Amino acid sequence: MLKVALIHPEIPFNTGNVGRTCAAAGAQLHLVAPLGFSLSERRVRRAGMDYWEKLAPIVHESLEAFLACVTDEESVLAFSAEAALTHWQAPYRADSWLVFGGESQGLPAALRERWRRRLYRVPMVAGARSLNLSTAAAVALYEARRCLGGRLP
Repeated sequence: MLKVALIHPEIPFNTGNVGRTCAAAGAQLHLVAPLGFSLSERRVRRAGMDYWEKLAPIVHESLEAFLACVTDEESVLAFSAEAALTHWQAPYRADSWLVFGGESQGLPAALRERWRRRLYRVPMVAGARSLNLSTAAAVALYEARRCLGGRLP
């Protein structure tokens, strides 16, 4: 199963929208604390609508706890605006981890370094500042689905 991990997400609407996208695309959502909000917040549930309970996101209490669940042999595709390679070049597998950083800080520097050969970006025209986290996650997740033959689980 494809897995989407958000490292220290800050905005409840973005997390709810990523959750909705994961539910629609058949991916598992992982959230890495600290979170910038409570999962019981109405804004998260509203953005995720009725998908949230079906999704049952997995919450890791720290970055260290999350990293203990991801081995070096696994397919980790980390996303950062600083990456040289694009999401079109990523070697998606059915069990890949798609890892994104929080809205204001992006993927932590230690993870960019750890996964420097597994770092991808969603390309944008010159002068564009950034994509919304939920948009970037949706673009990468659906590109993964396309590369895997367009099949949903």
